[in-house]
Amino acid sequence: MSSMRSLARLTWLAVFAGAMAAELLGATVARADPLWPGGPDIPGVPALIPGPATEPGPPMDPDQPGAPVPPPPPPPWFAGPPAPVTAPCSEAARGCMRLSTNEAWLMDNGRVTFGPTPISHGRPGYETPPGVFPVAFKKEYHWSTMHNAEMRYAIFFNGDIATHIGPIEEQSHGCIRMTPDGAQAFFDYLNPGDIIEVVP
Repeated sequence: MSSMRSLARLTWLAVFAGAMAAELLGATVARADPLWPGGPDIPGVPALIPGPATEPGPPMDPDQPGAPVPPPPPPPWFAGPPAPVTAPCSEAARGCMRLSTNEAWLMDNGRVTFGPTPISHGRPGYETPPGVFPVAFKKEYHWSTMHNAEMRYAIFFNGDIATHIGPIEEQSHGCIRMTPDGAQAFFDYLNPGDIIEVVP
């Protein structure tokens, strides 16, 4: 029994001496990453969930140490913001139409609010005259007795000449034919007395 006690004391003394020697020599206890951030440490076992990653800094210019890499130039097709839309009519015009390009715009004090929208106009012998005209009246649905034809969203501005929905692929008998969207936008925007300018 005394040999068991002696062995136990000897073992305790060896452990104590080893700990003291490690402290004196500056050895550190092995530590492992925690199993999860803030979790327990188990020596020799890597962390199961990595800790927060650090954000990398901006890329550095190899030609100028310490300077960040400048941003790349814009692509060649990018020319900046689009230019404002302009129309060839005066500031007094609320509706503007150019016959040579088959385009129309809605305007407010010289500023385009809608357009250009495609149009067609009078064929030879029925030419749409250029000029400045006040809107006389408008009718959402009008039947032309002269041409036996439907005229939706009709805005009359020069006698029997009006803007209305019609096939823009072919010329008219003097009216301004418009797409459904264009004709409705004109109908909703213009009122009797508003100025329409028709330019060559």
